Amino acid sequence: MKIALIGLEQAGKKTLFHLLTGKKPPEVRKPGEVLEGMATIRDERVDELARVCSPKKTTYAQNHFVLCPDAAAGSYEWLSEARRCQLICIVARAFESDQLYHPAGSVDPVRDCDNLEAELLLADMEIIENRLARLEKESRTGLRDEQKREQEALKICLPELEAGKRLCDITLEDYQLDSIRSLDFVTLLPLLRVYNVSEDDLDRDCGEGRTAVSCKIEQEIMEVEDAAERAEYTQALGVTSSGLDRVNTASYDALGLMSFYTAGEDECRAWTIPKNSQAPVAGGKVHTDIERGFIRAEVIKLNDYVEAGSEGAARNAGKVQTRGRDYVVEDGDVIHFLFSV
Repeated sequence: MKIALIGLEQAGKKTLFHLLTGKKPPEVRKPGEVLEGMATIRDERVDELARVCSPKKTTYAQNHFVLCPDAAAGSYEWLSEARRCQLICIVARAFESDQLYHPAGSVDPVRDCDNLEAELLLADMEIIENRLARLEKESRTGLRDEQKREQEALKICLPELEAGKRLCDITLEDYQLDSIRSLDFVTLLPLLRVYNVSEDDLDRDCGEGRTAVSCKIEQEIMEVEDAAERAEYTQALGVTSSGLDRVNTASYDALGLMSFYTAGEDECRAWTIPKNSQAPVAGGKVHTDIERGFIRAEVIKLNDYVEAGSEGAARNAGKVQTRGRDYVVEDGDVIHFLFSV
C-alpha cells in the first residue's frame, strides 16, 4: 500500500519522510521530483514472538511512503503520483518559527489542511469537467455502454464535489464506481492529517483522523545512537510513544489494515492484510500456493502463544484452533497454514 505525503512548502514533509524511511531527500529537489521509501512498523507483538522463538530472522510489516512535490496553486501536477497511492497524508506545520517562513504568512494547520482538501476537490472536478466535455463530443457518434455508465457516474459525482463532499463519502453503485476507477480520483482515497507540532504539543489531541508528531524531536531522538541514552532522553522529554509509530499506526487504521503473524525458529514475521480477510487470503500473503491449495489454518492467539512459550507447548495446552477457509482472521492471530498443490 502506498501512502502519499503532501503539503505546503516548509511543512516538514521531507523531514518526516526521512525519519520514516531513513532516506534523506536532497536539499534542493528537481521540479516535480517524487521520492519513495519503506518505513518499518515497529511492533511489540513481533518482539514478543521473537523473545519466545529466538528466530534467525525477525521481520516487521512496512508502509510504503511517497514524498510528493510541494503543493502549488495553478497546477495539479504535484498530485500526479498521489493519485496512484492508496492513502493521502496531509502534513501541516503547527508551530511558530522565526527561521521558517509560511507560504500563507501565518501558521494555522487547520486552515492549511482545509485548503489542501479543497484543492483535492478542485483537482477531481477538473478531471470530471474535462472528461464530461469529451464524452459529450463523442456522444454525437454514439457512446458505448461503458462510456454511458461512466457519464452517468460522473454526472452524479460533479455536484457532490461542488458541494464540498469527497467522492469516498458519496454512494455509488458498484458498476458506477468501476466505470470511473481508471480516472484515479484523489478524493476516492482515505485521508489522514499529520500536524508537525512543537515539543510542547507532543501530547496534543488533534481529533479523529489527525495525528501529532514533532519532526524536530523525532530527529533529535534518532541522532542519539546509544539505546540506553535514547531511552533516558525520551523519558526526560516526557515522550511516551513515538510520533513516527503513531503515523504508521494511523496510516494502518485509515487503510483498514491489520496484522497476523507467522512464528518459528527460522523467522518471526508480521503480515499485512485488510480487516475481515478470510484465512485463504491471509495465506496468499505468505505464498500464492497457500491460497490456491488451502486446506486449513491452525490458529493460536498471540497471548496464548507467548504464555505457553512455544507452538508445541501451546498445542499441548489445547490452545491451537483448527479453522477452515471461511475463518475470518483476527488482528494478532499467529497462524500455521496447511495446503496442497
